[in-house]
Amino acid sequence: MRAVSEILIAGLGSVGRRHLTNLRALGWRDVRVYRTGHSALPDVDMDGVGVDCDLTAALARRPLAVIVANPSACHLPVALAAARAGAHLLIEKPLSHDLSGIDELERVIETRGLTALVGFQLRFNPGLRQVRSWITSGAIGEVVSVQAHWGEYLPDLHPWEDYRAGYAPRPDPGGGVLLTLCHPFDYLRWLVGNLENVSAIESRQDALGLAVETSIDATLCFTSGASGHLHVNFVEQPTTHGVAIIGTQGTATWNQSDQAARLYRAASRSWQAVAAPDGFELNDMFLDQMRHFLACLRGEEQPVCTIGDGRAALEAVLAVMRALAEAVSTT
Repeated sequence: MRAVSEILIAGLGSVGRRHLTNLRALGWRDVRVYRTGHSALPDVDMDGVGVDCDLTAALARRPLAVIVANPSACHLPVALAAARAGAHLLIEKPLSHDLSGIDELERVIETRGLTALVGFQLRFNPGLRQVRSWITSGAIGEVVSVQAHWGEYLPDLHPWEDYRAGYAPRPDPGGGVLLTLCHPFDYLRWLVGNLENVSAIESRQDALGLAVETSIDATLCFTSGASGHLHVNFVEQPTTHGVAIIGTQGTATWNQSDQAARLYRAASRSWQAVAAPDGFELNDMFLDQMRHFLACLRGEEQPVCTIGDGRAALEAVLAVMRALAEAVSTT
């Protein structure tokens, strides 16, 4: 018998806990957690939340939905099992660490008529939404070039744990800077369109001693004819994250430091700035994403980031990885 309103959170690391907190904040009380006990975080007060340590037993309750928030390389097995049990899905980014099982997941979702949302929460960033509005309205003309930069200092990413012990610096659970900081591969496609070709180089300087890539520059070619450059790294202090979209009639920019979107109109030679809403916090994106997911479950909205979108972002990441491997093999 289906647990009519139960949402199961698979994984209780930092993002799983965020989803739990946000569901509570939105008044959703019928929540359970599936966990293996391998989280580096201290135990949290579950406040009556049921805990399962066996996925089969958890899915036997036939939850309404499953939030997949475990390490990237474990996303697809849990998502497939949940979909086969008839559960709707919110899958954290990236969709996986490779393409194995995605065809089957898409088939099950379509066959069962399920809702599935991929957790690229930056689609709910007000500044990036403003930039997208400017682009789609033609405010900057045709997009010519894109520049995106995201640098994070890995030891500060999860300050509660030894940075070498988390998933990000290890290849097996789906770490590395490309998968961990893969948001630009989604939002650039959302802003500009599909990619058709990439090339990439990797910095050989690595003071952190990691077994994964830590600093990558990728050159992007979009099907629209626009070009782009994306840089991601695990070594930058302070954190820097921003994007500039250059068009034939102006430029649109966004940066994380003040969350503002800015538009330069060539015709008037003037800048317009749109600030983030008063009191904006990073968790607001996750809250809005969860509100959207719950609305999808009620049939009121359609997912803004589908499995197909998640797959496209992952394919771009994997294309960069292949480009890096080919560059190494030719040196």
